[in-house]
Amino acid sequence: MKPIIEQRIAKMKALLAAGTNPYPYRFRATHRSAEIKANFEALAPAGDAVSVAGRLMSKRPHGKACFGHIRDQEGDIQVYFKLDDLGEATFALLGELDIGDIVGVTGKVFKTRTGEITVHATGLELVAKSIRPLPEKWHGLKDKETRYRQRYVDLFVNLDVREVFIKRAAIIAGMREYLNAKGFIEVETPILQPIYGGASASPFTTLHNALDMKLYLRIADELYLKRLLVGGLEKVYEISKDFRNEGMDRTHSPEFTQMELYQAYADYEDIMDLFEDMMEKICVAVLGKTQFTYQGAAIDFKRPWRRVRVEDAVKELAGVDLARASDDDLGRKCAEVAEADRAGLGRGFLIEEIIDHFVEPKLIEPTLLYDYPVEISPLAKVSRRDPRFAERFEPFVLGIELGNAFSEQNDPVVQRERFEAQRAAGEGDAEIDLDFIRALEYGMPPAGGLGLGVDRLVMLLADCHSIRDVVLFPQMRQEAEIEDDVYGL
Repeated sequence: MKPIIEQRIAKMKALLAAGTNPYPYRFRATHRSAEIKANFEALAPAGDAVSVAGRLMSKRPHGKACFGHIRDQEGDIQVYFKLDDLGEATFALLGELDIGDIVGVTGKVFKTRTGEITVHATGLELVAKSIRPLPEKWHGLKDKETRYRQRYVDLFVNLDVREVFIKRAAIIAGMREYLNAKGFIEVETPILQPIYGGASASPFTTLHNALDMKLYLRIADELYLKRLLVGGLEKVYEISKDFRNEGMDRTHSPEFTQMELYQAYADYEDIMDLFEDMMEKICVAVLGKTQFTYQGAAIDFKRPWRRVRVEDAVKELAGVDLARASDDDLGRKCAEVAEADRAGLGRGFLIEEIIDHFVEPKLIEPTLLYDYPVEISPLAKVSRRDPRFAERFEPFVLGIELGNAFSEQNDPVVQRERFEAQRAAGEGDAEIDLDFIRALEYGMPPAGGLGLGVDRLVMLLADCHSIRDVVLFPQMRQEAEIEDDVYGL
């Protein structure tokens, strides 16, 4: 690696000595590759000149001519270079260019005998010299470690990876467009919080030097967003980064993107309808249809989704009748899965274990699982149909949980009692957010709320197996060593 870098640095110095800046300030591109291809029938007869810029991905010299490909954001386009058209100095520059250099080309478009749309270059500029060569076997860069660590290489080597993140942007834009059209207001709430809340999770901690106080990276936006309902903002949402200092797997990342929304004067059934409608419309906006394939499985986001009560799903998929089963019965069912010690877990948490291991993996078609045990739903209202359960639902697709939604608890006395009970059970926050309770004491309208995992939704619509595939720069262990001092400084 170092000898190659030294050779390229020598080329860069030679260019400087000859009066050519290998890192100019700008290049005026008139078209991108896909635009040239799409408008070829108009561009070619008119003889209009185009200018396109991108990374040089191939060179095939043939004496006084050369074919090559440059890659911009939208893909590759072939370029034809000829000594007679470029002149000796520019054609000599072409000979010194390396694969990976970023160039700008000006010329007219034509089709080769094989039918490939090509730019016949009349001008060539070096826009940015590539000092470091592409990774070995870059044509098929597959190593996940390299791809995640060097996403900048992954993006220009693997065009399908670009499409994932273009699709991700379209999904988020579609979400915003949908919610804005429904009258929701996009807001921002604190990332650094003196008391973390809104979920049961371990936080990341930091220190604010000027205030001399410990702060937490938020684990959820919920408690701040509901303060805004108290303030009279009736429909609010936030698309935000949340942080949980916990494990990592194909659907979990310590830093993740979540959309949370809250609608005053609504309940969880209203949010079910909104969720289904939003998923259908986003899917159509991004894919052009409601059907798609994820890892070989056919999925349809067309509403309505299947809706199943937790009690019915547990009976059907786990073989446990919650109306009759004792806590010991639940414990024995949990013991079928050899994992952590469950001694002392309350009934609601035992049911949650059964849901996690015996129900969720079997929820293949798009499904809303609703009415969860009240013990594990401290921020939700008790079900109007059955006080054992809370008005809460979670959407699932292929066993992947996409979100969490409630009829929001707005009684300050009940909410305080729930927080205290949660903390006593060792499941709640270390400190109760008394300011949130104070906000509820002023009066919060009844409301429905939803938290949606944006990364997981992108996984589904972009057909990606792991959450790391849809995060541009996923968290990883620190790299052992990065080669340095390659410039001889």
